[in-house]
Amino acid sequence: MLSLQKSSSSKLIQKLNLPNSSSLYRSFSRWSPEKEKNLILPKSSDIINEKEIWEVLESTKPLAKDPKVIEDILEKAKERSLLKGIDSSTGEFVQGLSLKETATLLNVDVHNHEFMDKLLNTALSIKERIYGNRIVLFAPLYTSNFCLGSCKYCGYRVANKEIHRNFLSNDEIEKEVAAIQKIGHKRILMLCGEHPKYPFERFLEAVQVASKVKTPPHGDVRRINIEIPALSVTDMKRLKATNCVGTVALFQETYHRETFKDLHPYGPKSDYDWRLLNMDRANLGGIGDVGLGALFGLFDYRFEVLSLLQHAIHLENTYNSGPHTISIPRLRPAKNTPYYGNTKYLVDDPNFIKLVAILRVSVPYTGMILSTRESQEMRKKLMHIGISQMSAGSRTNIGSYNKKNEGDDSSDEGQFTLADLRPTDEVIRDLLENGYLPSFCTACYRLGRTGEEFMSIAKRGDIHNFCHPNGILTVAEYLHDYASQKTQDVGFVALQRELLNIPNKNVREKVKKQLKQIETGVRDVYW
Repeated sequence: MLSLQKSSSSKLIQKLNLPNSSSLYRSFSRWSPEKEKNLILPKSSDIINEKEIWEVLESTKPLAKDPKVIEDILEKAKERSLLKGIDSSTGEFVQGLSLKETATLLNVDVHNHEFMDKLLNTALSIKERIYGNRIVLFAPLYTSNFCLGSCKYCGYRVANKEIHRNFLSNDEIEKEVAAIQKIGHKRILMLCGEHPKYPFERFLEAVQVASKVKTPPHGDVRRINIEIPALSVTDMKRLKATNCVGTVALFQETYHRETFKDLHPYGPKSDYDWRLLNMDRANLGGIGDVGLGALFGLFDYRFEVLSLLQHAIHLENTYNSGPHTISIPRLRPAKNTPYYGNTKYLVDDPNFIKLVAILRVSVPYTGMILSTRESQEMRKKLMHIGISQMSAGSRTNIGSYNKKNEGDDSSDEGQFTLADLRPTDEVIRDLLENGYLPSFCTACYRLGRTGEEFMSIAKRGDIHNFCHPNGILTVAEYLHDYASQKTQDVGFVALQRELLNIPNKNVREKVKKQLKQIETGVRDVYW
């Protein structure tokens, strides 16, 4: 595995076009060096089996033309989403389809309208049963854009001299989190690049600072997820010890080894194996709540979907803890980053819709996340068939929540360009008007209602008597504290509609009482 030790520092300096006198770069090894002894980790080839992926993609091409086979696969996906014949005693991950079944669906022509109708209807049916009409919202917070990565597709890559580099001080972290709270968010995703000017220790401190910020009238942070460079087991344990972090997410970007090597020619991120084994180290460090992802547009999307499934199966089989979430970002342009216009693997809208639906039926109980990389129209289509979480009012520029009007992140200094620039309030109003229930809920995590306990609730079809009421309560808080008058007018009517969607009458009556409590100023009410 590649490790940027001092012996190779002069080569790194030359590649980065940095002066040899720079002791900062000469002394840099890993952002998160491993101090644990005698670690036993799996081989990358035992996690991602490229030969198996190509063979199953090739062998299922004839099956993809058989309507009866497709119909049987989709019916099986529905049954497994009902947990029929599934051992749900160990965790929340459920494999809805095998690798072969998933490959068969991926091979069906997207212009086969009969297939697409059946696929989308199946995905919708599964999503509605498990997630209902809830969409969990969060805001990303970039703490630093310093990065030694050589990623050809990223605006933060070290060779990009056309963006201003910066990191947030603790005071600036407080101001950014305060600004995020003042637009109503309770859930934050914290991100940063990999660079010695912004070490892991500083990020660890930033997380703890962010977790303590409170603002009037009722601003607080109830969950912090993170998406940062790969960590050692040593630092996973330190992260766990803060008791501030929920999900640890990391995208492999592309699971295809040769493409990964080409797109990350040097720097700490060029080590495919170190990155792939990040979630193994998370579990060994006591963090079982992990999020996977691939950047669609770097390689054949069919290969990436099957790799995500292989990775998820590995985590479940090895640690009884499959991924809590899978993110589905699609390649976007970035400043001074010509790669976007030179790749042959860009995923068009019809195939993107198809792959999201296939992932939903393949991993029915895994949360699926969509960012503001996608347009308002595309986000609306994907929420209908699979997406359960998405960002709102996002800004990817360092310090931009506290500097600009919300929703205005139109400059090109970010990691990538955004497509949905709407303010959070407008996103929430649009969701409510279109029959969705925005949610800031964190109750299950805080009550320990995860893993086996969560699946026992799911198995008896009782999720909507827990998650739906909590979604209603968090939206009520937002409407009282942060919503515009226009959103309040839509929202309070929508809450009456959503009360009727709570199956259990006793639960419904209790929620009505809790809504009265919220009216009197009580906050953080949940089941």
